Amino acid sequence: MPTYRLDLAYDGTGFRGLARQGGQRTIQGEVEAALARTLRAQVATVAAGRTDAGVHARQQVMSFSFDKAIEASKLLNSLTRQLRPEVVPYSLAEVDEGFDARRSAISRTYRYQINNAAIPNPLTRHSEWHIAEPLDVGAMDLGVGAILGEHDFASFCRASSTGGTVRRVLAAEWSRTHQVTLAVRANAFCHQMIRSIVGLSVDIGRGRRRSGDMAVVMTGRDRNLAGQMAPAHGLILWEVTYET
Repeated sequence: MPTYRLDLAYDGTGFRGLARQGGQRTIQGEVEAALARTLRAQVATVAAGRTDAGVHARQQVMSFSFDKAIEASKLLNSLTRQLRPEVVPYSLAEVDEGFDARRSAISRTYRYQINNAAIPNPLTRHSEWHIAEPLDVGAMDLGVGAILGEHDFASFCRASSTGGTVRRVLAAEWSRTHQVTLAVRANAFCHQMIRSIVGLSVDIGRGRRRSGDMAVVMTGRDRNLAGQMAPAHGLILWEVTYET
């Protein structure tokens, strides 16, 4: 059957995450319902990265197969009309039969955004974690240097994470522009990994913990060592990379 790749962006505020759940409004559930209405058949999708409730995506990728030829431009327009403004599909194309949005991805990049101004911004409240007290971004960046490479991230992952907790982090950097932002790229992430790393980073930035604690916590492989977890709404799935 022909296989299709769908790229989309979304504001995750009003959803119970990406994965379909009975009786809950989810990104995958809404996309599959829109596909079913247009194609008059049930279609199962596979997503590149599972995002939790309240997490956003600049680029999410889904794949699906269908037993009939599809006019991609017409289907894309139909999906956009049904799903906007919260979910916006922006690319749909037939791809090689073996393409799988999750298994074919070689890396995912996420960004976590913090508004570190004294006064919160109501216009960005759904996409930034507001922290009024000053943050030492240099110390935060020094801390995340410890997560580069392949490690067991059990200290930062939800205990129920499937597929083990060993991941390979390819890049990680805290920076300050108009926001304080963590950009992190890895082959994959386990459940709640980034939000836990951000939570510990913020404790480092506040001076409550030291930069070296990131390595200590990681090697301890104990979820209780990491401390607070950052709220979901500051997290964005930024980019999914495939071999060209």
